[in-house]
Amino acid sequence: MKLKYFFKNNFKNKFIATILVLLLISPCVYIFSRYQKAEGEELKNPEKTIDLPVLMYHLILKNPKNKNKFIISQKTFEEDLEYIKNNGYTTILVQDLIDYTEGKSDLPEKPILLTFDDGAYNNYLYAFPLAKKYGAKFVFSPIAFEAEKYSSIKDENPNYSHANWDEIREMSDSGLVEIQNHTFNMHSSKNPRIGCTKKFCESEETYKQKLSEDILKSQELIENHTGKKPTAFFYPFGACSKCSEKIIRSLGFKATFLCENRVNKISRNPECLFRLGRFIRPPDTPTEKVFSQFEK
Repeated sequence: MKLKYFFKNNFKNKFIATILVLLLISPCVYIFSRYQKAEGEELKNPEKTIDLPVLMYHLILKNPKNKNKFIISQKTFEEDLEYIKNNGYTTILVQDLIDYTEGKSDLPEKPILLTFDDGAYNNYLYAFPLAKKYGAKFVFSPIAFEAEKYSSIKDENPNYSHANWDEIREMSDSGLVEIQNHTFNMHSSKNPRIGCTKKFCESEETYKQKLSEDILKSQELIENHTGKKPTAFFYPFGACSKCSEKIIRSLGFKATFLCENRVNKISRNPECLFRLGRFIRPPDTPTEKVFSQFEK
């Protein structure tokens, strides 16, 4: 009698335990299946897009005496970082975009990319400490010729100097700054070649050779000094020729950036990372007004 009661009671306990386990597991299985389904649908639908604003900076000075569209104050940059922090934005790097398009990771809800062109020393002096203060990330694209030059002469003047390789390596090693390609020495705004564009009457073969040699020299220097190979190319002045993009792609770059004022649409398709637009950061425009362009 006792044995019969034991088996009956034990079976009852096991049955109740099984029901409880199923009740606990079922929601988890449901949530996981929904997540897998959503992730699968996203990968099957590469045209689903995420808005990505990109801000372009050049020079940052503590108290700018001369004002033009390429110079902002240290205070203005800090106000931008405060706005980003307080309004749900997350600063990302180009590698985050590449990983997203290749299905390796997701992007935050409100991503934003901050970029610094030319490699000015004042970016290291003023922007880098603020980036560390706010935990913000940015892309730094030096003119490699200038980095070489200022590594030799050791002239650190915030008004005109460029960051040297030691400073560039320090920023890269921080994990907050990503170093990208902005040519070795194709940054002139004067004819016959504007930026890295093709000269008038220059053959496509000659142009391909000149552009490739310059860009690859910059690649080699950056990789030698930072241990990291650039994955994106930033067109000087946003200027390019019909065949520029084809040449740059052939060199292995996974993203290119222009200077067109528009919010980018990022999808799982790697093609969306070419010819990305950027908004130049004006010196006298309030931060809220700058960001209102992205939030329409």
